Amino acid sequence: MNILAIDIGGTNVKFLATGQTAPRKFPSGPEMTPEEMVAGVLEAAQDWDYEVVSIGFPGPVLCGQPMAEPVNLGPGWMEFDYAAAFGRPVKVINDAAMQALGSYHGGKMLFFGLGTGVGATVIQDGVLEPLEIGRFHYKKHTLEYYVGAKGRKRLGHKKWQQQVEQVVERIVAAIKPSDVVLGGGNAKKLDPLPAGTRLGDNSFAFVGGFRLWDREGQKVTPTEPAEKGSENPVGEDQQVRRRPRYPTSV
Repeated sequence: MNILAIDIGGTNVKFLATGQTAPRKFPSGPEMTPEEMVAGVLEAAQDWDYEVVSIGFPGPVLCGQPMAEPVNLGPGWMEFDYAAAFGRPVKVINDAAMQALGSYHGGKMLFFGLGTGVGATVIQDGVLEPLEIGRFHYKKHTLEYYVGAKGRKRLGHKKWQQQVEQVVERIVAAIKPSDVVLGGGNAKKLDPLPAGTRLGDNSFAFVGGFRLWDREGQKVTPTEPAEKGSENPVGEDQQVRRRPRYPTSV
């Protein structure tokens, strides 16, 4: 089965199909609607063959449908018919959960995603449970306020790193995972990584998107850790220029 995996972020939409080595992407931003996302992907991936689609969505997902409008994108995501728009079967999953799927090696894993926003997922013995913690109350605001991208810009790198270390320490103490993966675009900016954690890679979202169609129920088969120096399972992104606005029909 050929699969198209789409990772929707607050900065870019990235996507990769089975058999391809280089992901493609185009800018997203605070005004992007689901119609624009679909049109952009269909246009940029028209030379790829795929039968089904996986979508990593930046927000809570229930029964394959977004439960809330994303904070960092435009409106219309909750009621949108993704399968009809793509003309193929579609599975929608939280974006942190999709990257967690691709990062899982076994046992009880905590995935903590640091991107434009904040996301987390726990996988225990192959069973996946997304955690919508970005909007959780923390100190005087939310977790996202302190450790999201805007928090890093507001606090400066040193204080942001300290906040991330404190948050990770508290979550680990509560969940007690055997493996902790830090993913998302800002995770690679941590120096050093918090003790007891390993660095993920955004490209594993595509691995998770592919694995989403191979799962039996909610079980995830663990894979062996990648060899040192081979963390990125795919090639470099191919930038796709996106028109300012896309038509609403696809």
